[in-house]
Amino acid sequence: MKVAIIGGAGFVGTNLANLLKKKKYDFNIFDIKKSFAHNKNSCIGNICSIGDLNSITDCETLINLAAVHRDDIEPKSLYDLVNVKGSKNICNIARKKGINKIIFTSSVAIYGFAEPNTDEEGEINYFNDYGRTKFLAEKEYLDWYNEDTVNRTLIIVRPTVIFGEGNRGNVFNLLNQIKSRRFVMFGNGKNIKSMAYVQNVVAFLEHSMHFKPGLHIYNYIDKPDINMNKLVSITRNILFKKGGVGLRFPASLGITIGYLADLLSRILSTNLPISSIRVKKFLSTTQFSSAVKNTNFNAPYTLEEGLKRTLKYEFLEKNDNNQVFETE
Repeated sequence: MKVAIIGGAGFVGTNLANLLKKKKYDFNIFDIKKSFAHNKNSCIGNICSIGDLNSITDCETLINLAAVHRDDIEPKSLYDLVNVKGSKNICNIARKKGINKIIFTSSVAIYGFAEPNTDEEGEINYFNDYGRTKFLAEKEYLDWYNEDTVNRTLIIVRPTVIFGEGNRGNVFNLLNQIKSRRFVMFGNGKNIKSMAYVQNVVAFLEHSMHFKPGLHIYNYIDKPDINMNKLVSITRNILFKKGGVGLRFPASLGITIGYLADLLSRILSTNLPISSIRVKKFLSTTQFSSAVKNTNFNAPYTLEEGLKRTLKYEFLEKNDNNQVFETE
């Protein structure tokens, strides 16, 4: 199977390429920057340019991982340009080149602050431009699929927050705060966080490459979920051989600090590591259900194993010279 990984130089893309190489797939990476790990298989291009996408040739499956996703992107129009127009361009290239299988990584962000255990039929209730444009991108792919439902295969994967070795997103920031002993728990810690370990996510993407023609939509979450108390406790135990969560303050105090940080950020015209939206995300329950179990997929690692592997790699081993991925 010949595969084009669009956005393949990033965190998920690099790990997916590692897996495909191990399994001897014929793949190429298309990204706005060269792949550090797979330079020979890498082509530079921008999904906002239909001309650049024309360089994708001799391909049976398109996997789109490319996206604008941070909370602080400026100008805001980039969300629509990359996430929506980029997806439209990818669909047009698939039409032009007769490619009948697309795998698109969307996000549970399309559900917004959803009810616990929201599944794939959950209400679309995004609260930011990222969630909005991921939903609009899904519609572009659905339009493409509905043109030929007999021959085309569309897989939409909506992962929750993804973490793993080398990632510098929100999960790493939390683990790093705990490691530096600057972490303070706000709230009762009973709020649940659905999470996904990157090695499991890419294993599912590879698994989905073999789905038959049709429409396949899945949330991706590693089950069972854990709450913040357990997440912090596991981390403290691995790093310090200590139990519990350490210092704890009321949730209301954390929200107040977040709003003060927002005000200070506007005054200083700079981004601070804390904000009201980050505090609200920390305090909220983000728990989702998934139909992945119906596909006979077996994740190679449990969620706790993924967390332990990440903590060991980041804080207990010497991996300073390895690639890191600045994401959120």
